[in-house]
Amino acid sequence: MYETPSTRSDPATFEVVKNSLLKAAEEMKIVLAKTAYSPVLKVAGDYSCGIFDAKGDMVAQGPDLPIHLGSMPDAVRAVIQAFGDDIHDGDVFIHNDPYFGGSHLPDVNVVGPAFHEGTLLGFGCVRAHWPDIGSATPGSYGAVTEVYGEGLRLPPVRIYANGELDRNVEAIIRANVRTPDERWGDLSAQIAANRRASQRISDLAGKYGAERLTDIMQEVLDYSERMMRTLLGDLPDGEGEFEDFCDGDGIVEEGESEDSTFTIRMKIQKQESAIKVDFAGTDPAVAGPMNAPLSVTASGVYCSLKMIVDPDGLIPANSGAWRPIEVVAPKGSVVNATFPSPVVYANHEMSHRVADMTFGALATIMPERVMACSQGTSAIMTFGGIDYRTGGRYVSYESVKGGFGARPNKDGINALSSGIANTMNTPIEALEMSFPLRVNCYELIPGSGGGGKFRGGLGARRAWTVLENNARASVCMERMKSPPFGIAGGANGSPARATLKYPDGTQRALPSKGAFDVPAGGQVVLEAPGSGGYGDEAERDPTQIASDRKDGYIDEK
Repeated sequence: MYETPSTRSDPATFEVVKNSLLKAAEEMKIVLAKTAYSPVLKVAGDYSCGIFDAKGDMVAQGPDLPIHLGSMPDAVRAVIQAFGDDIHDGDVFIHNDPYFGGSHLPDVNVVGPAFHEGTLLGFGCVRAHWPDIGSATPGSYGAVTEVYGEGLRLPPVRIYANGELDRNVEAIIRANVRTPDERWGDLSAQIAANRRASQRISDLAGKYGAERLTDIMQEVLDYSERMMRTLLGDLPDGEGEFEDFCDGDGIVEEGESEDSTFTIRMKIQKQESAIKVDFAGTDPAVAGPMNAPLSVTASGVYCSLKMIVDPDGLIPANSGAWRPIEVVAPKGSVVNATFPSPVVYANHEMSHRVADMTFGALATIMPERVMACSQGTSAIMTFGGIDYRTGGRYVSYESVKGGFGARPNKDGINALSSGIANTMNTPIEALEMSFPLRVNCYELIPGSGGGGKFRGGLGARRAWTVLENNARASVCMERMKSPPFGIAGGANGSPARATLKYPDGTQRALPSKGAFDVPAGGQVVLEAPGSGGYGDEAERDPTQIASDRKDGYIDEK
């Protein structure tokens, strides 16, 4: 039986402050959702909000994207490293450099300090995905060979000083994005969310005192660490390994007929209250944007381990929870990128892969705790061009949801964002109102979930027609060549597919990554993968099979 660890403060005050910080992070999320401009933020929710201490450790995160758990502290520490003591009340900082605390260029970090009577208490940080950050491809998802080609790269810069906007920074941002008014609206929403965080932190200091508040922040981190070590200690010790390959990096090298695969290797050692994840033997960096900074790789490990160790969500997700976990990887590999390797695809595609592999590696040690592979990709589709309705530029960015993996005791879930992501579907009505696109279908794919004692979740098919004007589009997917795997004898889920249909009726299969032109009236069809099954299909309850057939989950063809 798990016992709640003791704290240095009286328990009542500790719980009130801990939960107040969590609610402040949640409030940041509400402010951002209500004030953002782009559908990917105000509807799909591709962002995360967090409260950080004065050293840059994350104390509380809202109900946002788990994949940001491990990498957001690096974003705040980058600001601290860049500005040191030159941080003042009313300042706001912005940056997205993946080699200086960022993840990939479209994920823009906005950091604001919280003060009380001249004392720096901590920071609020909002990481939000911008639908466009420049580059040659609308949506900033082109297959390039250096980070320079991925868009506007901002080191930590001060955009507000003592509450006053730096118009020079604003001008640089506006000049380098395709939809400057929408981007400025999203940025303003991020700033508003941070200001709400600063106010709430300051209010807590006013109630409890600055010193007591900062002490409790440290207690919250220690509390999460003790909980993680306790729950880890309850699990069996052992070693597990897993190897998998990615479809490619989007670059077809000279002499090749198609994108080449590359390999990731993982070894996990779990001993008592600590765990080590080692990526030794993983392939070196690739030419295209499938190289992940180490903090991104670590985030994939953290969020999957938390699901395994803490399925009931007892441990506050903060920097303290990750202290018992060590992640190491060869420098310059695809999971520990070095400048100037491009990274835009890897932020989510490598995160998915690492999270899935963590489940696979631990299946031999604790099979009752892991699930089969989920869709294994964010299945990104972007469109950009001139909107015939307004004459202005537009950029559309969507993530199509696939299957959620089968569990040891229940079926997977259909068309749901997998564990690392937690984003929502963009409603068809919101998309068609915002962009010159028509959604022709959005449907589950029968038979796409892997069979097993427990069936994998189904993938989804979505099709868009480009209206009136030609568009420049891009796709970024994994699991075309390596379908989502089953666990404990479960079958694989269906692979990903993408197709371009021309107005004259001809069509061609699209590669997993890269940009392409879509003529007016052309249609793009994207099929997100299903997920793997769990256990031997022969052990499945016949009544469940009959129900699957009745509901159309089984492809009778």
